[in-house]
Amino acid sequence: MEIASTVPRMAELAACPSWRTVDFISDLHLSATEPATFSAWQHYLAHTPADAVFMLGDVFEVWVGDDAAAPRPDGTFEETGFEARCAEVLSQAAQRLALFFMHGNRDFLVGPAFMAQCRAVLLDDPTVLTFAGQRWLLSHGDALCLDDVDYLRFRQLVRGTTWQHDFLARPLAERQAIAFEMRRHSEARKHSGAAYADVDDPAARQWLAAAGAATLIHGHTHKPAAHDLGAGLSRIVLSDWDASAPVPRADVLRLSDSGLQRLALLAP
Repeated sequence: MEIASTVPRMAELAACPSWRTVDFISDLHLSATEPATFSAWQHYLAHTPADAVFMLGDVFEVWVGDDAAAPRPDGTFEETGFEARCAEVLSQAAQRLALFFMHGNRDFLVGPAFMAQCRAVLLDDPTVLTFAGQRWLLSHGDALCLDDVDYLRFRQLVRGTTWQHDFLARPLAERQAIAFEMRRHSEARKHSGAAYADVDDPAARQWLAAAGAATLIHGHTHKPAAHDLGAGLSRIVLSDWDASAPVPRADVLRLSDSGLQRLALLAP
């Protein structure tokens, strides 16, 4: 399977005229085993002053299908119930602000049923947001890590309709077991000290040129920073979240008429 470095189609989204502030978050990796991060996310969504929140991928540590969050015929939820709790947090937040969700490499199986349940909008990757008189290019960022060839081959496979149809046809318990095994391998690689590819800056410049935007906002790499790409172009990397780390992390990138501001929600 060959991986070509191509510029994808750019979806477009115009901000609502009433919006004054929008937030960007990514890489929360929410799971039932990390209650502190879930609580930080829940509190944030209940109190952010933003008019819209853009969740740019890997909100969930794993997602094996929207049926994981759906009630059973008797009206109760599956025993774990974590996905249903996430849906409730999102649907409550959606009563007062606009919610947008973009697939990441962990939660690319989030589908229209869960979005409807949460009253959120699923965004294409990438999407150009027009807000505050500028065009902002939004992406999870994984498709721009061109040196990670093995991952990009895997990404191309699992984003295909055939693979997804076959996987989602399996029983929920089997899908959860497969996801657990994949997470185990991922954690093993993380602790092995193996290097991870970063976003390819020439490819980022190509995307920005195609989008007619000056700034790319993305996650995925867990390396929050602002990178000058030259010629007035830049890419802003979102923070991952880990409320139980020795130095807790839960940053929000906030955009308003006065510009971009990175906010740390948790004290070190």
